[in-house]
Amino acid sequence: MTSPETTTALLFPGQGSHAAGMEEPYRDHPLLTRGIELLGFDPFERLADGTRSHQPALFLCSMCQWASGDRTPPLAAAGHSLGEYAALTAAGAIDFEDAVRLVGARANAMSEAAEREPGGMVAMLGGEREDVYELAAELSLSLANDNAPGQLVLSGRMDDVDTAVDRSERIGCRARKLDVGGAFHSPLMAPAADALRAALDATDIGKPAFPVLSNGSTQPFADVRSELAENLLKPVRWRETLLALQAMGATDYVECGPGAVLRGLVKRTLRAAA
Repeated sequence: MTSPETTTALLFPGQGSHAAGMEEPYRDHPLLTRGIELLGFDPFERLADGTRSHQPALFLCSMCQWASGDRTPPLAAAGHSLGEYAALTAAGAIDFEDAVRLVGARANAMSEAAEREPGGMVAMLGGEREDVYELAAELSLSLANDNAPGQLVLSGRMDDVDTAVDRSERIGCRARKLDVGGAFHSPLMAPAADALRAALDATDIGKPAFPVLSNGSTQPFADVRSELAENLLKPVRWRETLLALQAMGATDYVECGPGAVLRGLVKRTLRAAA
């Protein structure tokens, strides 16, 4: 059980936080060794391959960092997209070995869907939320991430993404195309969601030792299998998730993974809400 005095929330990053050499502190860690064995390849040697390697590599680094830190049960946890798998594994809802297989299946399914329907993602920085929504509707783009005030990410076919970049200045935004392999969190990922659903149906899911908030609802997972599959097609409601963690009593946010992207989003979101 989580202690009522606990005010720490664990945060697990998603694809995009990967970096060359991120595994070096954990090269001798048993979780890294076992994860590579289960995958059948070393994803850190294949980061240039994109999604198929980025996702398992980041998952393994996140799990190693979590396992090497303070294992006191937190108030709650949340993961950004891929990070949901690490959060649920840390909470004991998914066994580590099962999670490695799931992440590998998810990465393959998303990569295959992207090859079938090429697309991309663009971060819209600054500007007014309503103007970004209106532009997305005009271009048939999906809201993929609501990361923080002034940081929305759109997803869809590449020509529409490029048009959004061209029009961004007109609505007071700076546009930054993301280094990802497809139109994640959009209807173009429907084949990946179907494949992931089959992998999830074959996986044992337990009760988490502490609440893990879902990207799709910003509430604790109620049906892990269904929500993980559906979340491939839904926006990552990260800004709202951070506000939900704060409402639960979180005051300390620990990022388990390479970089500090999520901690930056925490500061930006909570400062704007103060």
